[in-house]
Amino acid sequence: MATFLYKLGRLAFRRRHFVALIWVALLTLAGVAAASAPAAGSSSFSIPGTEAQKAFDLLDQRFPGASADGATGRIVFKAPEGQKMTDAANKATVAKTVAALGDGSEVVSVTDPYKTNAVSKDGTVAYTSVTYDAPSRELKDSTRDVLEAAGDEARDAGLTVEVGGDALQAESEPPAAGEVVGLAIAAVVLVMTLGSLIAAGLPLLTAIIGVGIGVSTITALAKTLDLGDTTSTLASMIGLAVGIDYALFIVSRYRGELAEGRDREEAAGRATGTAGSAVVFAGLTVVIALAGLSVIGVPMLTKMGLAAAGTVVIAVLIALTMIPALLGYAGRKVRPEGEKRKKSVEKKADKPSLGTRWASFVIRRPVAVLLFGVVGLGVAALPVSSMELGLPDDGSQPTSTTQRRAYDLLSEGFGPGFNGPLVIVGDAQDSADPKAAAAELTDKIKGLDDVVTVTPATFNKAGDTFTVTVIPDSKPSSTQTEDLVHAIRDDVASEADAKVLVTGTTAMNIDFSQKLTDALVPYLALVVGLAFLLLIAVFRSILVPLKAALGFLLSVLAAIGAVVAVFQWGWLSGLLGVEESGPIMSMMPIFMVGIVFGLAMDYEVFLVTRIREAYIHGESPNQAIVTGFKHSARVVSAAAVIMMAVFGGFISSGETVIKMFGVGLSVAVFFDAFVVRMAIVPAVLALLGKKAWWLPKWLDRALPNVEGEGLRAHDRPKDGDVDEDRELVRL
Repeated sequence: MATFLYKLGRLAFRRRHFVALIWVALLTLAGVAAASAPAAGSSSFSIPGTEAQKAFDLLDQRFPGASADGATGRIVFKAPEGQKMTDAANKATVAKTVAALGDGSEVVSVTDPYKTNAVSKDGTVAYTSVTYDAPSRELKDSTRDVLEAAGDEARDAGLTVEVGGDALQAESEPPAAGEVVGLAIAAVVLVMTLGSLIAAGLPLLTAIIGVGIGVSTITALAKTLDLGDTTSTLASMIGLAVGIDYALFIVSRYRGELAEGRDREEAAGRATGTAGSAVVFAGLTVVIALAGLSVIGVPMLTKMGLAAAGTVVIAVLIALTMIPALLGYAGRKVRPEGEKRKKSVEKKADKPSLGTRWASFVIRRPVAVLLFGVVGLGVAALPVSSMELGLPDDGSQPTSTTQRRAYDLLSEGFGPGFNGPLVIVGDAQDSADPKAAAAELTDKIKGLDDVVTVTPATFNKAGDTFTVTVIPDSKPSSTQTEDLVHAIRDDVASEADAKVLVTGTTAMNIDFSQKLTDALVPYLALVVGLAFLLLIAVFRSILVPLKAALGFLLSVLAAIGAVVAVFQWGWLSGLLGVEESGPIMSMMPIFMVGIVFGLAMDYEVFLVTRIREAYIHGESPNQAIVTGFKHSARVVSAAAVIMMAVFGGFISSGETVIKMFGVGLSVAVFFDAFVVRMAIVPAVLALLGKKAWWLPKWLDRALPNVEGEGLRAHDRPKDGDVDEDRELVRL
């Protein structure tokens, strides 16, 4: 591996015009494809195998033309103070709004609130519902425009009017400002680490190009592959972070090779062969973690994971090819490591670096450092024990959105459970008396706790399938509503004279959370298992990969604990702009596991390969730790700060899911880089000594030699061409 990458680095350095042209051409093609691609909207959401999904499928089959997955919209009216929605003038205004809503070409039905009992008991709030024959992601813009404009006349008449439902897509503010701040912090860190604007600009430039290609490709394929906006946001978040870090490690190693007196082409080859090897294996662990989301069985998560993994692959390829090419363009503007500080270095030649001093401290007190790190992360992970899972709805939107205000008005007028109705689907094909079965089921549901309203059963034309709507007394994301769903499924359904299925958005969220919870252990086993085998081949050790996996579990649990403290408990919510505390989004833990594992292995590979390199070259285990930290601690720390800045930039997003990712990933990088990799890892290696690098001989023979530490590239002669020192032999 290292030999191949060494040759690739030198080739890219020499053929820099060709390499740069290829990447610019790819960026242009992806950009043109994205610009000409049709808008995709939000991705479809299905959970194969769950009860809620089976109910939706049954509705599509038994109620043809009913558009079970069609978009819905609600216009909520509130009367001015001292008036009621039942006043004649207000009723006339609502009637005009209902008539205007019927003008849409995709409208199936519009309800009259005065005929459907959609007026609150105190008469101050009313709503009209609109159903469409197309899913929300496929609605025409003109249809949405009609929905948004329908309430304008009612507002002019003095009514408070808000619009909700999935037909109106949530308009969340893009985290563009936060991304700019994150990139600015990354630029400052790069300048401080690499010593010049030119050197610092290379990782930023290549990362932006990589993300541009990846996100443009996702945008171009979004309509075809049914990809949502969150997919491209996640891909850009991860692509920026790893793209900058991978390039940083290669440029930093290049400057180190220059400092040892090698010419620039040779230094580029060696940097790609050594640091590039770490980039490849670190990238592989991230790809494994993201692509492994496919095992969950939720199409949306599979697409998000594969799209983000593709962006990581692009980041790796750019780091291995475009960075050496740009180093060729930069020439002498990228200086050898420490050149600007020669005088101060000569004066303080015997003074060890901060990384060296820290490694020496850990080696002297490994037990104390290990206990401090483990206990600290354990305390941070405590909130995980009280974590509640759910999916965000309009109630989690910022209060500045009309969806959130409509949600609050409905809760005010009709109770908190009104925003999360349960749809009961009864399959009475095998029932002797379907109507009697439906009536019996309705009566039993009315007798359950936390039930406010149960509508009469509605049958299909064949009379063998019916639906019942249940309004809970508690809000959709509450544990009481979840208990009600389980009570209907477990107790009522078992005694009914029909096959009973519970669906609706609330039930779908509950099933989604359960599916993710059930998939967490198999996902962990697959991802950690594959990465464990990969790291055994890289480090030629069993205990080092085992230590890496256990350290990851500590950091990810601590990071999830921090997310629970902020978004569920409300700690620091005002500072971070979290307007509504509540359950943690269902996909957050499993996404955190996948992404954090991949990023954690980045630091593990970059740091420990340098330690192993020193150990293989004859240094004692403890001295190898010090040498590894001397050469890599500063760069790993800089990489971690850059990742934290990039992820932290997404905290400014108005979308809860993106804000949650920003908080969780930035905290996770801090815990993993500065507590696990910088403290726990050297402490464990110091305690293990030579045993850390133990590998059974039979396994050593069976494993492929992947040159994870770049030995062959490292052992090449200093003066450039590998053939220059060979003598000609006359045969």
